[in-house]
Amino acid sequence: MSVPFKLASRLDPIKPSITLAVTAKAAKLKADGIDVISFGAGEPDFDTPDHIKAAAQESLGKMVGKYTDVAGIVPLRKAIATELSTVHKTTISPDQILVSTGAKHSLYNLFMALIDPGDEVLIPAPYWVSYPDMVMLAGGRPIIVDTRAEDDFAVDPAAVEEAITPRTRAIVLNNPSNPTGAVYSKKQIEALAQIVLKHHLLVISDDIYRQLVYSDAQYHSIAAVDPHVAERTILVDGVSKTYAMTGWRIGYTAGPLPLIKAMSKIQGQSTSNPTHISQIATLAALTGPQDCVAQMRKAFDERRQEMVKLLRAIPGVTCREPKGAFYAFPDVSAFVGKKTPEGSILDDDVQLCDWLVEVGKVAVVPGSGFGAPGFVRLSYATSMKNIQEGVSRLHKSLATLS
Repeated sequence: MSVPFKLASRLDPIKPSITLAVTAKAAKLKADGIDVISFGAGEPDFDTPDHIKAAAQESLGKMVGKYTDVAGIVPLRKAIATELSTVHKTTISPDQILVSTGAKHSLYNLFMALIDPGDEVLIPAPYWVSYPDMVMLAGGRPIIVDTRAEDDFAVDPAAVEEAITPRTRAIVLNNPSNPTGAVYSKKQIEALAQIVLKHHLLVISDDIYRQLVYSDAQYHSIAAVDPHVAERTILVDGVSKTYAMTGWRIGYTAGPLPLIKAMSKIQGQSTSNPTHISQIATLAALTGPQDCVAQMRKAFDERRQEMVKLLRAIPGVTCREPKGAFYAFPDVSAFVGKKTPEGSILDDDVQLCDWLVEVGKVAVVPGSGFGAPGFVRLSYATSMKNIQEGVSRLHKSLATLS
């Protein structure tokens, strides 16, 4: 007989990650022998570059596998500080760096160290699924600031100002964006920087996709706008997307020393240091040859163009051009409320996506999980063959709805 027990009430508003749920559902169907093409996971399909793996293998004979400093090994923190100082045109010291078990872990530590109950964090929508839930777990209030597809999903400075209250602590800036692939222009970044200074906000700059930018777009750092803005900017970054190192689980934060110390205190009482061998691999990634990044970025760009072309060819689907990351975010609201050949009504984008994976054998992520109902997210971090076949399945499936 099981013993009844009560779970913590802080979990009541928290939702499971919808991206992980879609990926798991597709994986289960594949394990059952069903041919499903998944556009769910935000994970490069490339292998980790050889020189990075070689550095990890070589380290196995050099006492790797021991505890390290909670914040990460010193050579890695130095390398991160050097790179981020260059990218963001500011001076960052190694003691301002905390290495964690993925950028998601970095963000969790950050919100737990920064947010008191009732504090508010502005989050432009569409947003990465975990931002609001992490804020709530820390006792804060996520304040969603909507954007529009016709504005290329860039948040309007006037809307940001309208959302600010005396309890507002910070704004999240994910650039390039997951899920939209939007990249902020220099002018847009500068406008946000002025609001940050005017209202004494902090900026949580999630830059995990900053090296994956295409066409004529450029990544612009808000920390580089002005030294006073840099003082208010907390940088979150990592190697997962850029170097195809998702499973190595390394992310890092650069910020004011008191905040980094507070985050280290939390990490010291939870996970302690990130995996030693993964830190060695990350050092090799940051300090080794970078041609692998250019090669993967070129492949992503080719896939991006093909996916957008195919999505735009589907009647009823509209899709703006993503300029960064590796996601397309088409509007499929024309199909919400339609009837399936089996006789069911698809009341929302969640039901639409469930039907697509079950019947159409193609997995996409519903926009509702990103604060954008009526849209879906497709990752083009997969082969060109999968993109062509998967979007074809999407096209054929949507054509059967009435």
